[in-house]
Amino acid sequence: MKVLIFGATGMVGQGVLRECLRAPDVEVVQTVGRTRTGQLDPRLVELIQPDLMDYRAVEASLTGFDACFFCLGVSSAGMQEADYARLTYDLTLAAARTLAGLNPHMTFVYVSGAGTDSTETGRSMWARVKGKTENALQRLPFKGVYLFRPGVIEPLNGARSKTRSYRLFYTAARFLLPMLRALFPNHILSTEDIGQAMLAVARHGAPKAVLEVADIRALSRAASEPALDLHAS
Repeated sequence: MKVLIFGATGMVGQGVLRECLRAPDVEVVQTVGRTRTGQLDPRLVELIQPDLMDYRAVEASLTGFDACFFCLGVSSAGMQEADYARLTYDLTLAAARTLAGLNPHMTFVYVSGAGTDSTETGRSMWARVKGKTENALQRLPFKGVYLFRPGVIEPLNGARSKTRSYRLFYTAARFLLPMLRALFPNHILSTEDIGQAMLAVARHGAPKAVLEVADIRALSRAASEPALDLHAS
């Protein structure tokens, strides 16, 4: 399997990249972003793309992929709707439209968020924009589009947020989150959970397109369970 990752330097993307590089059935992982990840692996290719709105010059480097894990996103805190929409809807669709034309058999997985508004009419600005983005993605001619809606995410294995306020939160909650995730496994995910679940839908699909926290958790658990040996005596 050949995988593209957008946003591999963000907290979720770091976790997804790690799981992809640990998966024996992933032949190539190509990241797309403005900066390098700092990771070294013979299967890792890094495409540095300064303009994330225009991919015409690099289309040849974006063909032949089985899955795209789109983990790129920004916080809406302090942003006007037009600015947030440009960095969420416009940026995501610029990449997705290009990839749909180049890889019609691709599975596209988008990191959205718990509480996203599919009606696009609610009071929450970020939820409306995310809902509009989800709806537009589902209209594209991919093999499959899956919309991940995580809530609170526990960073594992060195994954670290690029947003200062989030880093402060995770530092303060670093001892509490593991306990809360154990007590409420269908409410809090880890970066490892998300990466494993993404690989699961790339391999086998999922029963539905919109995947909430409990759905992501179930996919991750199924992916991590050892396969049954049907030929065992």
